[in-house]
Amino acid sequence: MRAIRAASAALLSAAAVVVTVAPAALAGEEDPTITSFGFSVSPETVAPGGTVTLKSDGCEVPSVTVTSGVFDTVTLNEGRAGNATVDVDAKTGAQYEITFDCKGERGTTTLTIAQGTTGGNTTGHNESPPPGAHKGVKAGYGTATASGTDTDGLGVTEVVTGVLLIVGALGAAVVLTRRRATDGRG
Repeated sequence: MRAIRAASAALLSAAAVVVTVAPAALAGEEDPTITSFGFSVSPETVAPGGTVTLKSDGCEVPSVTVTSGVFDTVTLNEGRAGNATVDVDAKTGAQYEITFDCKGERGTTTLTIAQGTTGGNTTGHNESPPPGAHKGVKAGYGTATASGTDTDGLGVTEVVTGVLLIVGALGAAVVLTRRRATDGRG
């Protein structure tokens, strides 16, 4: 009888964890490419020392701040496009995150650094991206980087997997408890 009560309590606890944790994890997973305002970087692949055009529209305040580790901070005024020059020493083949900040709401996209230099191309635009270069922003998981790791902590997949492992461990404990109780009486 004790084993049944213990099993019931364990299963109810596991169900409570799943019902409480999973929706919170799903709700906390935000896609930084979806915002109430629009933004873009053009081109999405550029050589070190090249120039990119930054655009934003639909922000309710007169300016949007654009930051990245590969160029100086740029302020876009009243929906007008702006330019940024990519650092000459930017790592070839790397992807850099670009953040657009509209009154505290942030949207991000990536900029891929092409192989080679800008050479005689004054705009810094590559006419054809190098083999293996990404040809745009991949939508869907937002925080995934080129290496496939999550930069903002645990995602939904990790939380759900953890919850399932806990439920499995609790189920195994219940089975073992019931076996011991049965073996002790027989």
